[in-house]
Amino acid sequence: MKDKRAGKWIRKARAVWRDTLILLAEFKLPLLLYLLSISGAGLAYDALSSGTDYPIHNLAEALYFIVTLTFLQPLYPFPFVWYLQLFYFVMPLVGLVIVALGLAEFSTLFFNRRTRSKEWQMAVASTLSNHVVLVGLGHLGYRVVIHLVEMDTDVVVIEVNPRSDLRDAILRLDVPLIENDATREMALEAAGVRRARTIILCTQNDSLNLEVALKARSLNPAIDVVVRIFDGGFAELLQKQFGFRALSATGMAAPIFAASAASVDITPPVTIEGRPHVLARLIVAPNSALSGQTVNHVEESFNISLVLIARDGTQIFHPPGSQTIQQGDSLACFGVPENIRTLIHANR
Repeated sequence: MKDKRAGKWIRKARAVWRDTLILLAEFKLPLLLYLLSISGAGLAYDALSSGTDYPIHNLAEALYFIVTLTFLQPLYPFPFVWYLQLFYFVMPLVGLVIVALGLAEFSTLFFNRRTRSKEWQMAVASTLSNHVVLVGLGHLGYRVVIHLVEMDTDVVVIEVNPRSDLRDAILRLDVPLIENDATREMALEAAGVRRARTIILCTQNDSLNLEVALKARSLNPAIDVVVRIFDGGFAELLQKQFGFRALSATGMAAPIFAASAASVDITPPVTIEGRPHVLARLIVAPNSALSGQTVNHVEESFNISLVLIARDGTQIFHPPGSQTIQQGDSLACFGVPENIRTLIHANR
């Protein structure tokens, strides 16, 4: 836990440094003007004072004197030479114009970074590596982010026009939010796609998801792509053609609804070696074809794995092959959806 907290503090410190560099870049013109005015006035005062009763010992002292003069804190008494007196009137005006307009705004933004949300989010995202990039902050995207945060996984979200409630919820989780079009390469770069391990495409637009997936893969050939696709056939094609983990929302939901209607509990599928697998729980029905069969027979006949038998309050994990299945047993079975459907049909 301490290591995780230390890591977060280090990332925050890096984000502050990154954001400070961005601020300095934004204010480079007023800072450059101020430095040039101080340098020029210091050189001039050093040269002009050498022949008067108010000599400066060296250039460094002249520069320091000019800096103090811009803040109305002169080191020496007011001179009686007119051209040195000009510095006492001109340099405070330079300080008021350049310093007040430039550094005052810089200080305000430096200590109130949240007012510069876009730049701050990019700064935080730039500190992450081996993280997850999620595109599409809808209801599905938000739930995915919640699960990733609960698993202590770093994540950056890209959404061009986030809803205010979802945006506020994401920011409360300290998850960086890049408000930009994910089809633009600069948005993917800002989210750190080159350093990410996975990108998840959760928008409701299949073509947009595919476009962003291909751009992400071009920027980071090793990135793992998980893409939401509504067309189940298209999802299978993407998996074969590009190696993407393409998931059909309707395809995932349909077996669950159908199983619920048949009084069977079934989990959303997980992809193993490119094929979806589900875990189902069913009760051995009266006159079921499964009743009286051994575990070995059921597993070989239906090409599934029977991982648990619950009977009379007792749970048998990984039951032995010789174990006989009885009416009323609760079975937990793991396999591909089509084999599970065949098993459910045989249980009727």
